[in-house]
Amino acid sequence: MEASQTQHAEIPLILIHGAWLSARSWENYGDYFANRGFAVSAPEWPRKQGDVEQMREGAAESAGLGVQEIVDHYAQLIHALDQPPLLIGHSYGGLFVELLLDRGLGRAGVAMSPAPPKGILTLPFSTLKSGAPALAHPSKWHGVVTLAPEEFTYAFANTFSEQDAAAAYDRYAVPETGQIFYEAGFANFHLHPPTEVHFKNEDRAPLLIIGAGEDHTVPASLSRAQYNRYERSPARTDYLEFEGRPHFHMVASDWHEVAAAVDGWLDGILDASRVATEQTR
Repeated sequence: MEASQTQHAEIPLILIHGAWLSARSWENYGDYFANRGFAVSAPEWPRKQGDVEQMREGAAESAGLGVQEIVDHYAQLIHALDQPPLLIGHSYGGLFVELLLDRGLGRAGVAMSPAPPKGILTLPFSTLKSGAPALAHPSKWHGVVTLAPEEFTYAFANTFSEQDAAAAYDRYAVPETGQIFYEAGFANFHLHPPTEVHFKNEDRAPLLIIGAGEDHTVPASLSRAQYNRYERSPARTDYLEFEGRPHFHMVASDWHEVAAAVDGWLDGILDASRVATEQTR
């Protein structure tokens, strides 16, 4: 095992998936970071069990599942660990990473194309279109929403070939709770919604936000807007943007480039932490 892998061997790393996906969406990253020596886990959201096919059959279990319940679920998992984990989240999972860091949980966090927390006032048209299957019909706000293949392609796999987009839908797409879209979509109309982040929190662990250049669901402009909201916080916040990537870039052919950049950032955070610890001895 290489030296860096030996150093990582006991460090937990939690991967948090996004909406309309299961933890299977992390299969590339799970293998990559396990091979780097991290203790990797990719827990499902609460009420979700089994593989993708089982989630499709048991979709009704997710009706009414909201942001608070999901974040509390991950917080409980984190509290059960013997040391703070590294957190990597995608889409709504990225928002959950921000919320968990805001609670003082996690050693560092990476939010990839994160769903917007309260305070992001302008949403691009493509974001509204991607969320329309859940938000356009009030009857679905507290129910379960299933994406049609063409809706999945637009929101997640717009840079994929037709064949690859269809394969991604078959392998990864699951029905989703409409509650989270309602809570995020109307967050700015509530005083303290479950998607509220304290952007000036100075005690927060380091955060990396990643934007994807061809993302329809969370365009890079929306990822940058979140990064800019953290500008007044003394806590470390970084931003990286990758051209040509769709929302679901973790399974695109060039996924490895983003994973390597995340790996490098985490290495820098861990190295700085080790130096700070040695200096205090």
